[in-house]
Amino acid sequence: MTIQSFIPPQRTLMGPGPSDVSQRVLSALARPTVGHLDPTFIGMMDELKQLLQYAFKTTNANTMAISAPGSAGMEACFVNLVTPDDTVVVCRNGVFGARMIENVKRIGANLVIVDSPWGRAVEPQLLEDALIANPQAKFVAFVHAETSTGAVSDAKTLCEIAQRYQCLTIVDAVTSLGGIELRVDDWGIDAIYSGSQKCLSCVPGISPISFSDKASEVIANRTTPVQSWFLDQSLVMGYWSGEGKRAYHHTAPVNSLYALHESLVMLQQEGIENAWARHKAQHEKLAKGLTDLGLDFIVPAEERLPQLNSVYIPAGVDDAKVRQYLLQEYNLEIGAGLGQYAGQAWRIGLMGYTARSENVALCLSALTDALNKFRS
Repeated sequence: MTIQSFIPPQRTLMGPGPSDVSQRVLSALARPTVGHLDPTFIGMMDELKQLLQYAFKTTNANTMAISAPGSAGMEACFVNLVTPDDTVVVCRNGVFGARMIENVKRIGANLVIVDSPWGRAVEPQLLEDALIANPQAKFVAFVHAETSTGAVSDAKTLCEIAQRYQCLTIVDAVTSLGGIELRVDDWGIDAIYSGSQKCLSCVPGISPISFSDKASEVIANRTTPVQSWFLDQSLVMGYWSGEGKRAYHHTAPVNSLYALHESLVMLQQEGIENAWARHKAQHEKLAKGLTDLGLDFIVPAEERLPQLNSVYIPAGVDDAKVRQYLLQEYNLEIGAGLGQYAGQAWRIGLMGYTARSENVALCLSALTDALNKFRS
């Protein structure tokens, strides 16, 4: 058997991620590979750190890109900060809050769960009630943009509540970074992680993270080793920080970091506030069109993510057949429901480079065709 080169089809990616990648970013990916300790590459890493600080709206010195997907960014935040003696309050309103819970369980820490309904924002009063009932709590963890439902939570308010009870915050910004307002320093976020493949429109496989000075102090004062050698910030930051010689830790994904650098240069050139506004404007076009098609949103308008639109599948419509038809006839990908919405909802992404008028028009036209074909 002779296997030929793999040539993927040209899709329009309007699912929950990855998003479309611009030609600029793809071209950056194809630039010559250099060594991960090459002086020119180290210089690019310094620029990448500054670009991530811009995107996160932070001056945190401990800001970098982990050489693994957003799930590794999540784990890095938990294993570096949390020990088995700690109590962690986790707010759950979807699949990715549940993954935070799994991290706390595997560390062996004391877990307090604050549940809000799927498809809704985290309820601030429920968090405050939990902190009153658990004065020993040291951390509060929540998802800013819940990808499984399309709900956005009020990160600023949740962080203010955590601070009143002397808790550090761990925040999932995988789907929010670059797509909606996010201000790490102004809101007092202590540990935050994201992913390269969502609103940054880079290739998958990189996780931007940032730790506040308070969080970095907690890491520095640990009396037990971090559970993960690869994600141990006390080791990794020796590669990402400092003047002169960097400490070798692992072989970084050189070309993927070129791509992330280019995607962040594009974000800086557009302006982060302009990117937030673009996502909102394209969402409003899409939302009107979906409503005109008779599709109902899961999330109330005031709690709805512009970059991840979750709608109920109409009665009598076969989920898989519609998505397969869109892929075959239009080269268009939309996402299936996740968790308790599996088979009941579609998740339509408008992330990063995907959030353009021509993609909104394509999606609405293709869905109109598919629904006319498959509605009973």
